[in-house]
Amino acid sequence: MNKLDAAATGVYLITVTPFTDSGALDLASTDRMVDFCLAKGVTGLTVLGIMGEAPKLTAEESRVFVKQVLARVAGRVPVVVGASAAGFAAMRELTASVMDLGAAGVMVAPPPSVRTDDQITAYFEMVQETLGPDVPWVLQDHPVATGVQMTASVILRIIRNALGCVMLKHEDCPGLAKLSAIRAASDRGEVRRVSILTGNGGGLFLPEELTRGADGAMTGFAYPEMMVDVCRAHAGGDTERAHDLFDAYLPLARYEQQPGIGLAVRKHILALRGVIASSAVRRPGPRLSAADVADIARLTDRQIRRLAEIA
Repeated sequence: MNKLDAAATGVYLITVTPFTDSGALDLASTDRMVDFCLAKGVTGLTVLGIMGEAPKLTAEESRVFVKQVLARVAGRVPVVVGASAAGFAAMRELTASVMDLGAAGVMVAPPPSVRTDDQITAYFEMVQETLGPDVPWVLQDHPVATGVQMTASVILRIIRNALGCVMLKHEDCPGLAKLSAIRAASDRGEVRRVSILTGNGGGLFLPEELTRGADGAMTGFAYPEMMVDVCRAHAGGDTERAHDLFDAYLPLARYEQQPGIGLAVRKHILALRGVIASSAVRRPGPRLSAADVADIARLTDRQIRRLAEIA
């Protein structure tokens, strides 16, 4: 597998981690999930992300899951693995393991302990030293999850100082101005150009982010074809078509992004679509009510009708 580089574009889908009803890893569903994602046209996959319940996996489970995904992908698309860890020893160990298995790169977010601009940049200099010159990595900017605010100027400093950073996963909200500033800096030649894939809530701002210079999306949604089709339409110059497609999926995407139950909603829909056998979220995790399930059914029916109208 070719390693991740700064020219990456398209949709790198953040996958769920399938479990059985009892909470064990479901590797058969993992294979179906990979096949489903590739059939929908994703450019790459990202595993062990926040929505992949990575903190709930043991180190051995993480390795088993990544190995299963990589074996099923079989080099057809790049696979990025979340490698954020409390300590650099664990980050180095996981990174070495997944890169040996064929991962295209890893993704790292700042820990909550770094607060000042200097602390943030110093941390990622240590990330670069830890990963070494041969591992491409993604800088994850997700303040809601990490509590760390990275300004555009800090991100530009990191890009200048850490040559292994080839991609920014942009998840700040509101963040369109930041995205524009980072892209403008590379357009002016002030910093090397890196890929920018956006991750805001299942692509809730994807059309606007593409217009601001994003190269695609790295996020999750139970209908990955939405992001694939929106990105294709935008790349083809049909901005109106991109917005029409996005609008058709937006009510369900919005519902899926509810804090607390969003992952349960996504897994419920994936189970209904036959992608995974169980909608189980590993404990501690949310469960849907009968009213939630009814909401999802209504929104799905409306989505089907709207897509038929704009086909």
